[in-house]
Amino acid sequence: MPVLATGSARSRLISTFKTRRRCLASHTRLPDKDCSSITPPYPLLLENWRRVRELLNHRPLTLAEKILYSHVHDPVATFSKNANDQGGYLQLMPERVAMQDASAQMALLQFMSAGLPSCAVPTSIHCDHLIQAVEGAESDLKNSIVSNKEVFDFLESSARKYGIEFWRPGSGIIHQIVLENYAAPGMLMLGTDSHTPNAGGLGMLAIGVGGADAVDAMTGTPWELKKPLIVGVRLTGELSGWTTAKDLILHIAGNLTVRGGTGRILEYFGPGVFNQSCTSLATIANMGAEVGATTSTFPYTPSMRAYLEATGRTAVARAADNAAGHGFLNADEGAEYDEMIEINLSELEPMINGPFTPDLATPLSKFSAFVAEQGWKDEISAGLIGSCTNSSYEDMTSVADLTKQAKAAGLHVKIPFLCTPGSEQIRATMERDNVTAALEDVGATVLANACGPCIGQWKRKEEARNENAILTSFNRNFKSRNDGNRNTMNFLASPTVVTAMSFSGKLSFNPITDSITTPSGEPFRFSPPNGQDLPEKGFTLGNIAYYPLPSPVPNPDAEILISPTSSRLEILEPFQPHFNTADPNGLELQSVKVLVRVRGKCTTDHISAAGPWLKYKGHLSNISQNLLITATNDEGGDINVAFDHEHTSDETPSDTIPNVAKRFKARRQPWALVVDENYGEGSAREHAALQPRFYGCALIIGRSFARIHETNLKKQGILPLWFTSNADYDRIGSGDSITTIGLRDLFNGGNNKTILLDVSKLNGERFQLPVTHTLSSEQLNWLRAGSALNHIRSQM
Repeated sequence: MPVLATGSARSRLISTFKTRRRCLASHTRLPDKDCSSITPPYPLLLENWRRVRELLNHRPLTLAEKILYSHVHDPVATFSKNANDQGGYLQLMPERVAMQDASAQMALLQFMSAGLPSCAVPTSIHCDHLIQAVEGAESDLKNSIVSNKEVFDFLESSARKYGIEFWRPGSGIIHQIVLENYAAPGMLMLGTDSHTPNAGGLGMLAIGVGGADAVDAMTGTPWELKKPLIVGVRLTGELSGWTTAKDLILHIAGNLTVRGGTGRILEYFGPGVFNQSCTSLATIANMGAEVGATTSTFPYTPSMRAYLEATGRTAVARAADNAAGHGFLNADEGAEYDEMIEINLSELEPMINGPFTPDLATPLSKFSAFVAEQGWKDEISAGLIGSCTNSSYEDMTSVADLTKQAKAAGLHVKIPFLCTPGSEQIRATMERDNVTAALEDVGATVLANACGPCIGQWKRKEEARNENAILTSFNRNFKSRNDGNRNTMNFLASPTVVTAMSFSGKLSFNPITDSITTPSGEPFRFSPPNGQDLPEKGFTLGNIAYYPLPSPVPNPDAEILISPTSSRLEILEPFQPHFNTADPNGLELQSVKVLVRVRGKCTTDHISAAGPWLKYKGHLSNISQNLLITATNDEGGDINVAFDHEHTSDETPSDTIPNVAKRFKARRQPWALVVDENYGEGSAREHAALQPRFYGCALIIGRSFARIHETNLKKQGILPLWFTSNADYDRIGSGDSITTIGLRDLFNGGNNKTILLDVSKLNGERFQLPVTHTLSSEQLNWLRAGSALNHIRSQM
């Protein structure tokens, strides 16, 4: 049942701004930047919004709808016929693209093949994923620059040729840098990382995508998004004590689960939004990815304005003020949400989520009992804070408040305690304001400004295979993700809870109620932490050698550096289509063999592992050798085992999944996967689609798919289909042969939502079962051409 938005009238918003602005502390600002390339084209967006309102008969719109619809490529064609079609697709024109160094490699290799001299929209590359945490910031950064030199040289040379801003190793994590430099209220941007929605903390729509989607925007091709549902999240009350914005999103994850946000935008509103700092809102938006949400956003607030000014973007703030005055940056009074959630922030308490999934949420007050019930050791092996989710100045000063309390009591952390600053700007400001010293005084190790342990770039020397528990302020906690050890249990919490518990070293410790014995024998209890959202002395840029020149001019004569003998970079060859338009039956998939039926949770980490494999992100042949190596075969329960029912006398009847996939490719045998719920959840890595495609995958049938991954599969010419009955999952197994019935009608303009699978089993049994699809007419073009890139190239 649609729910009406409340408290979002234009007059109420302006009144709120006047009231709140007087309450803001005075902060020194960075020098104002040239904002010409980062200010959204508000006059154009306002005009598009007005045109769409007329087409929709002036119905009230949510904020997310305003931003989406103002970026539609052809509003008349989109809204004159299917204005209320929730199953339809939107053709959108994003204003910016951001890429991290691991995913940028494949995105650039695809963009190169388009043959364009420059990017159609402002684009940036951020070197953050390839820096491994070993000893500490200085040595780790130096070693990573040496070990990844050819990749960084490739990225920098590509940036020089195409006019892309290149943020060097050491500059910081992509999402923190985007928030500090590029994000703006009302903007639509794409990023080749699943936590791109972090920028939603500045009241925009920032959407994580695969590299092929980024190439759409970079080539000026309209980017396609299935029209999402809009979930209104009304916040009342106020966070206090130990409860933080991180606890809010951990609470939401526990209620929505990792699938609850799929196909949805989370739009927060209500008085509780206006009590949050801009970076706190970014934390909430960041972890919307953990519930599968397309993205998250918030109405424009005084804290966003203050953050824009503090980071040298006063011109953006002024332009946003004007757009807000026209009612563009908040939901209309009476706007209808598809679903509604109401949360009283005053009733929340700190949460700890995990292990092995971000939606297993336990209140801190009940966590000790939970640990005892599970029979886990009551010890923590490491505490880690920072990452793109929680590395703001507010986070770091709150943590420093706790370490100062502990130092005054004579305490020292009892476990390895690692801190990752989000950017060079944060690191330098922390150092100047003695925040870094406050951490190091109690035993913390400050790591490089990079992703590090959060994404598996952690060369951990202890607990190599043992069962152990770590406590982190990260956003994701799948098995093997952080240190390569399947037995490491990662529990997610706020940075302040992680810090306090690191002084105890015990999972059962509750810093709100429990005490620690000091060296003098006295009991010590932490007081609730206090932090500053913005530094009173303003931010300092730090080492500007890490920063790019703003708005660089493309250099068509620049050489892109790729060695022909490289094991890390490889020119992409176009994929051949699975369909033959010259054959009357060539628009159906025929005799596709099932490689493996995958059991249970299968994230993009399972499909294409990170960690040591990150070095092959630009070399499809090499990285494909990790395909599904941590996935579980449902027929037997073994990890990384596939059966080859047509093996030769020289081949074994079973082997690793990538090795059997190689056999199928050598035989020119198209193959399929049968998968479970929410297949492909997690990161935006398109390698999880590229790798099966490289080995010849044509079809994946699942109980359900994660949004980004389903799109990535389509982009690379793999057909994802959904079981109409979850019970049908068990009816198809390895070695079965599948032929589709009904695809030809779709290719020829039909609108059938159901396709039949003609299944021939190894035992001779044959049957048909119905499945559904989510294909648009444009996506059918991708499949027909063999990939989206092939289709784009054919249109140029």
